Amino acid sequence: MLVIEDNDFLGPGGSDLQSTLPLLANPHVKVLGFTVVAGDGWENAEAAHLLRFLEIAGRSDVPVFDGATLPLVNSVARMRNWEERFGPIPWKGAWGGLGSIDGVPATQPPVPALSEGAPHTHTGTETAADFLIREVHAHPHQVTIVAVGPMTNLALAIRLDPSFAATAKQLVFMGALIDTNMEAVTGNADWASDFNFIFDPEAAHIVLTADWPKIVSLGNVSGKVMMDKALMDRIASVKTPLTAYLKANMSPLPLWDEMAAAVAADPSLITHAVDAMMDVDLTDGVNYGHAHVWAPNLAPKGMGLRPVSVVQEIDFKRFTDEFVHDAQFTPPHH
Repeated sequence: MLVIEDNDFLGPGGSDLQSTLPLLANPHVKVLGFTVVAGDGWENAEAAHLLRFLEIAGRSDVPVFDGATLPLVNSVARMRNWEERFGPIPWKGAWGGLGSIDGVPATQPPVPALSEGAPHTHTGTETAADFLIREVHAHPHQVTIVAVGPMTNLALAIRLDPSFAATAKQLVFMGALIDTNMEAVTGNADWASDFNFIFDPEAAHIVLTADWPKIVSLGNVSGKVMMDKALMDRIASVKTPLTAYLKANMSPLPLWDEMAAAVAADPSLITHAVDAMMDVDLTDGVNYGHAHVWAPNLAPKGMGLRPVSVVQEIDFKRFTDEFVHDAQFTPPHH
């Protein structure tokens, strides 16, 4: 299985970087490369964290490519204005995290010092969009795109090459939280917020309406397994530089991106899914950036909407056990 993962690789540690493990550790998966997009962090810092992570994991053979540093339309100023009108967005990623957007620069600052140390390797010379297009055409109908961050790079690839999506094998993405409004009141507002869509809604719309042969969405289900001390202790029971790094940088968060990558590598993990037509709200209002789904017979016609397999349940125990194994893997010699 040929895979490219596109993600906003916030580091050190955490769900974004850990999402690489179900792909890197699977002997039946060949990762063609990783493409980096702004989102949870600024793109240049994310790329540096990813390069260093791959060095520690012993997988610097997998190339990394810089992608979009800003969304297609959204901006710091636009998000600040939206918050003033409709209330705070719980997680703003590079634009303030869980805190305030005030004082955030309009474009990405220089890469700060990395607590895990600066990488010795470098990103490739192509842009993420160019790499995505090249690899999909080099392997027609064979490449699975795993998108677990904002979809800016994929939207750029689609606009540069309208045949890109149709030439891929499938898109598996983490996002499209459905009907989580009450969870923002009764649970964790951050975890009920669909950040990947909210950060770049226009990109999500472009991607969802492209002619992929197949689209698989992990939204609500992706928050059902937590990284906690007990799980990390299982991982760290095998001593490697990677497990030491993971333990030192543990984030007690749901395994959002890890689950999407695991399902892409092993679709048999899915125990229940529902087909629906999907799009994202682009109107200037409180629902800007929120996903919407329709039954196929009720969806708007002539709008380019495509069927999406929305995962409802997976084999959570097997996923967790396999993730522990993936985090303990010993890389092949390169």
